[in-house]
Amino acid sequence: MTQSDSAPHVPVLRDEVIAALAPQPTETHVDGTFGAGGYSRALLAAGARVVGIDRDPDAVATGRELEAENADFTMIAGLFSDLASQLAERDIDQVDGVTFDIGVSSMQFDQGTRGFSFQADGPLDMRMSQAGMTAAEWLNSADEADIADVIYRYGEERRSRRIAHAIVAARPLTTTGELARIVRKAVGHKPHDKKDPATRAFQAIRIFINAELEELERGLAAAERVLRPGGRLAVVSFHSLEDRIVKRFLKRRSGALGAGSRHHPPTHPDAPAPTFSSLAKAVRASDAEIARNPRARSATLRAGIRSAAPAWDETFDRESAAC
Repeated sequence: MTQSDSAPHVPVLRDEVIAALAPQPTETHVDGTFGAGGYSRALLAAGARVVGIDRDPDAVATGRELEAENADFTMIAGLFSDLASQLAERDIDQVDGVTFDIGVSSMQFDQGTRGFSFQADGPLDMRMSQAGMTAAEWLNSADEADIADVIYRYGEERRSRRIAHAIVAARPLTTTGELARIVRKAVGHKPHDKKDPATRAFQAIRIFINAELEELERGLAAAERVLRPGGRLAVVSFHSLEDRIVKRFLKRRSGALGAGSRHHPPTHPDAPAPTFSSLAKAVRASDAEIARNPRARSATLRAGIRSAAPAWDETFDRESAAC
């Protein structure tokens, strides 16, 4: 997704996402993670009406420009998990398609002042909404055990306790460069290592600061409520934690609540009717796209088609998920 400032922004798996959504003229689609507007523009080009949503003020400003240019586009500043209420406020009950591109955008990642990356030293911020507690404020005040738990849970980092101890010992932290150096020293980073060990820690802290996984779970449930029968959902994720949530959601909503066996069928006896059917197997970027954009290497697209069944009750969803 990284491009020069003068080049048009092309989001990861754009053509595959549009094929999954199959937009038709006069349909209404929601681009829940507007970013630089790549998916929105492709949907508009297909003749659809589009509602863009983003919590990042920079993305919202870009969306306002598109809104001024195209009467079929509406920009909303906010969380995509709130899309059902946001659409209702605009007298939109149902839509034909919803798409999410999960995680940090290339525009956010490439701006050193946003603090998402250790590639350029900048303020330790990481806030997608540019509001609320920064990564630095949390790291400088949180208990060591809480920091270790976040890095382990959201970064899948086995050395989380060692990293957390080093962070607390070095406080206060103010920049991305400081944090990266602390993590590397804590785990014994060598220059020739294939992957920078700071990657997992940065991912974990960013996910926590922005409540990204909780946002994804709520966003999927909101999409279920607003999609009309036959409507399509397309979600692009970039790491296993996100993909696991999307895969499980579509699996459960298509009627499979577990692997099951010949003695124990996979469908829960009290399960509501399936609200989705999976559109196809997971789709990943082609070699050609990866060559153009290395970030596409980790992208996974999953999609589903909405049935006519009512959206699942949240109580059943929580109870069955705990089983």
